[in-house]
Amino acid sequence: MAREHDKSMMDNLYWWGVPTLFRAPHAAADGADIALVGVPHSTGNGTTERDQHLGPRAVRNVSALQRRVHGVFEIDPWTSAHIVDAGDVPFPRANDNEDCIQRITDFFADIDSSGARPVSIGGDHSITGGIVQALGRGKIAGGEPVSFLHLDAHTDVFTKVDHFLGAEKSAAHWGAYLADQGKVDPTRSMQIGLRGHPRTLDWLQPSYDYGYNIVTMADYRKRGAADVIEQIKSVLDGRPVYITFDLDCLDPTVAPAVSNIEPGVTGFSMDEAVELLRAARGMNIIGGDVVCMMPTKDSPNQITAMVGAAIMFEMISMIAENCAAST
Repeated sequence: MAREHDKSMMDNLYWWGVPTLFRAPHAAADGADIALVGVPHSTGNGTTERDQHLGPRAVRNVSALQRRVHGVFEIDPWTSAHIVDAGDVPFPRANDNEDCIQRITDFFADIDSSGARPVSIGGDHSITGGIVQALGRGKIAGGEPVSFLHLDAHTDVFTKVDHFLGAEKSAAHWGAYLADQGKVDPTRSMQIGLRGHPRTLDWLQPSYDYGYNIVTMADYRKRGAADVIEQIKSVLDGRPVYITFDLDCLDPTVAPAVSNIEPGVTGFSMDEAVELLRAARGMNIIGGDVVCMMPTKDSPNQITAMVGAAIMFEMISMIAENCAAST
């Protein structure tokens, strides 16, 4: 008993021990319910903010702080599901975005075959394209295209040019090419919190053309959370749901260390973002990711890394709750 007590005390000290994600054992996804994955990729967003590949390590370093029971769901996800840290996607050609996206797809195809549901930390937002190329119409999705619950300041449905500063399957393109591939059903997907300063006045038009259900930040403020949550539940009902969470949907005061920061319009508070995520509670969540973490811009107390871990914890807990309900 004394040994177990000591272990429980130490496991929540994020600065102690080997930094796997949430203290989960480092193991292959085979036999697991949930596979936690680092995707240290940053060449899909060709801006000057290129340190997003450091995001997984930053979140690993603090994630033990989030290894707790879920007070609202009243579950312990770490005993409700078999959860492993499946490690990082390897990128031996890290400066070649298209090679990296293919390696992401190959890595997650193996996870999909195992039946584990992946929750990932990036990395820039191009990683979602690589992941969903594997999961869309895959085993976990039951052969169906996925539906996105996408929280972001930007649409990432870029069709004006065929690349972004050289990256073809870039952080700005995945919402379009996954729809073209039939991996995602835009008409049964939600994009929420869009507030980025556009280059053109028709910046939202590609999302509308593909049929995405759009809720800009201005829409959210006008309609209110309850109305948007009702729409999420209606649009995603009965679908295999993939959650992709760009940290820049949060207000910069909440998550200052993000790429493509948008300070001109107030973003989500933590409570608002979590409330929207929980609209998917009880749904068939096949996986999720948290992206655009910029550790080199974080505050000394690593608040953005902790926020990223907290968002991952919400995804983990919703999937773990489903696992517990099915046993």
